[in-house]
Amino acid sequence: MIVRFWFVFLAVAGMRVIELRLAKRNEQYVKALGAWEFGARHYPLIVLMHVGFFLSLAVEALRKGARPSRRWPLLFPLFLVVQGLRVWTIGSLGRFWNTKILIVPNGQVVKKGPYRWLRHPNYVVVALEIALLPLLFQAPITALVFSLLNAFLLSIRIAVEERALAALTDYREAFRERPRFLPRLRGEAAIRKMRQAESSGQMKNSP
Repeated sequence: MIVRFWFVFLAVAGMRVIELRLAKRNEQYVKALGAWEFGARHYPLIVLMHVGFFLSLAVEALRKGARPSRRWPLLFPLFLVVQGLRVWTIGSLGRFWNTKILIVPNGQVVKKGPYRWLRHPNYVVVALEIALLPLLFQAPITALVFSLLNAFLLSIRIAVEERALAALTDYREAFRERPRFLPRLRGEAAIRKMRQAESSGQMKNSP
């Protein structure tokens, strides 16, 4: 049982190390393009929260013998789907993906991949992972406490990020119809059709 825990724990931790190295490389790239950094004051708190999450997970899970949850057959496939969404998100942003808020003035936001449906798929991934990973190994306290901490820090980060994107890029217009976290049932084609109808004056007011 404990072997399974350490395999998953070290695999996820190893992915985070790789992502930090990728973020550092991407940071150098976008700063060479003239990117501005925002949210530097709260960024250390986010790093501290994630480090604390892994420590808390290890302590709580190991104290209980690191036994997998009875819901493992349901939770683990969902966890793998979340990891796939993470890879898709990072790949869609390419050299512009980062753990920091780095924005190139007068740039255009990425609209492909999961960004076709959501403004912040990366934050959805983080929130789901913080909830799912502890629940895989019966660590509900870690799941609850760090989900709340993450929600608080993201409320600060997203406000800073969206203000900066709206001021320096085409974010406001490009993502005007896209929800932040949960995709709408109607597709992008329907949204485009509605926009065209609005611009041509074909939309009628409701009685």
